[in-house]
Amino acid sequence: MSETVLEVRNLQVEFSGDYSIVKAVDGISFQLNRGETLGIVGESGSGKSVTALGVMGLLQTPGRVSGGEIWFSTQANANPINLLELPPEEMQLHRGGDIAMIFQEPMSSLNPVYTIGFQLTEAIMRHQNVSTEQAKQIAIAGLQEVKLLPSDELIEQQYIETGHQAKLSQLVKQHKEAILERYPHQLSGGQLQRVMIAMAISCNPLLLIADEPTTALDVTVQATIVDLLGELQKSRDMAMIFITHDLGLISEIADYVAVMYKGKVVEYGAAAQIFSNPQHPYTKGLVACRPTLNRRPQKLLTVSDYMNAEQTSTGEVVIQAKEPPQPVEVTAEEIFARLNNLSEKPPLLQIRDLKVGFPVRGAFGGTKRYTMAVNGVSFDVKPGETLGLVGESGCGKTTLGRTLLRLIEPMSGHIIFDGQDITTLKGEPLQKLRREMQIVFQNPFSSLDPRMKIGDAVVEPLLIHSVGKTKKQRQERVAELLERVGLSADAMNRYPHQFSGGQRQRVCIARSLALNPKFIICDESVSALDVSVQAQVLNLLKELQDEFQLTYIFISHDLSVVKFMSDRILVMNRGQIVEQGTSESIYREPQEEYTQKLIASIPTGSPERMQSRHSL
Repeated sequence: MSETVLEVRNLQVEFSGDYSIVKAVDGISFQLNRGETLGIVGESGSGKSVTALGVMGLLQTPGRVSGGEIWFSTQANANPINLLELPPEEMQLHRGGDIAMIFQEPMSSLNPVYTIGFQLTEAIMRHQNVSTEQAKQIAIAGLQEVKLLPSDELIEQQYIETGHQAKLSQLVKQHKEAILERYPHQLSGGQLQRVMIAMAISCNPLLLIADEPTTALDVTVQATIVDLLGELQKSRDMAMIFITHDLGLISEIADYVAVMYKGKVVEYGAAAQIFSNPQHPYTKGLVACRPTLNRRPQKLLTVSDYMNAEQTSTGEVVIQAKEPPQPVEVTAEEIFARLNNLSEKPPLLQIRDLKVGFPVRGAFGGTKRYTMAVNGVSFDVKPGETLGLVGESGCGKTTLGRTLLRLIEPMSGHIIFDGQDITTLKGEPLQKLRREMQIVFQNPFSSLDPRMKIGDAVVEPLLIHSVGKTKKQRQERVAELLERVGLSADAMNRYPHQFSGGQRQRVCIARSLALNPKFIICDESVSALDVSVQAQVLNLLKELQDEFQLTYIFISHDLSVVKFMSDRILVMNRGQIVEQGTSESIYREPQEEYTQKLIASIPTGSPERMQSRHSL
């Protein structure tokens, strides 16, 4: 019989406001055995992270655990302890030792002024009675276990192959210790997340909580981190809680899944069962709203297609199931006809041998060389087309997009928009061009000034370009735009913090449409959103394209999203376009190994992928 590590009974967490109390977690219960992985899935605000913080004892005021029990077994055959009854000093001994947590954003979880080595050894020495040198060796072993450092044998082999056989042991020691001297800003997002995992497992925890550990990462890095967590969990026989909003991802790592909605667990069961045959309408909506690679619907279904949720006067949420509409597939004939129609049009945008580099300063201040972010890129975009641009972080996608808008100056090449070479435009001609070309950025939380009302943010482009004769005309235009993106005109008088992430992104889209542009760049514009909100925004972008005859460049690292949106796809790697073609051909017959890796990394929840992951 498996040993129970964690048992949560009727957990309740409340947040007190000035005039009300919000139940963030409302009476949830679950059990987790050693060697098992529990996936907790749901949208933002469902109570996933609050549950994890409650278990860790990290809730901050005004949040508090108002009821329930959290029983934790520190070792085999020992009597479990109720974590909620422990004094803070004793809870600190368990937190980071027996129970470890990996947070969503590694850059904000590590102190930027301390080296990686200092932060790793500090955590180890806090929970283990070891010397500084011993802690350093444990830290290095952890970095090797998470594959941020190669094994001693591989390091030795590298030095032998390069002719450095003298003082081999000393060279290996220096090589391993070098990474401990690096600062967080010197590592990529995937490397930082590996550091966080190494820190979490350094004290051999019985329970590991991973709270959205891959949300900010590319799909390829995400797949690597998920595989790594699966390997570590199996090899160490840890219990693990994996929190995410993506059911496709959770189905490939978890043994059991708890689906949370408004603080309650609305469905619980084996991962394969939850994904292949969901019972609750909310779960059905989460499964349906993510684009898939093997289907091309005209419109994505959303959670609201499966259920209505109403709050009663007592604060209880009542859910009513709905019969969702039958998805309408785009036929091969329709795709061919659209592509054929686009091919007959003259290009709206022509890019010829575009190069963008960033200077690397020498030791004494001189520029020695350039790092080429975009290196000799050429392509065309037709009016009304959506061109997808995919690749991992650092491949040059965002730099290319911003260069097309002249937000970054190119080193050489040509950008021809609507028949005009805009590569060297300056002053007033460049400002006029801004009316025709707009961008929707990745993060809706940082795209809006928190001190500016929504109405003022949307009207700002109209004022800059002197559009609208009177204040009333401009306000009417703002109200029209907000209503078109699914918000009410009343939103004009509210501030960004009063909106959800999806609503903020709708505001950003409304602002980009204010000047009736011909061309919009969507730069990872849905990657920061829940999958259900993502589906709503993707549907909205398609509707707006048809209504206003917009031309998009859609930038993302998620090929399933790009395939749903795009007519053609460009695949970028290291500043160059390595493959291009129609969205169907790129998916069905990828020619480059890099493209094949991108496609293989997308979590699909297919039985084959689930079996592959669970057999680790």
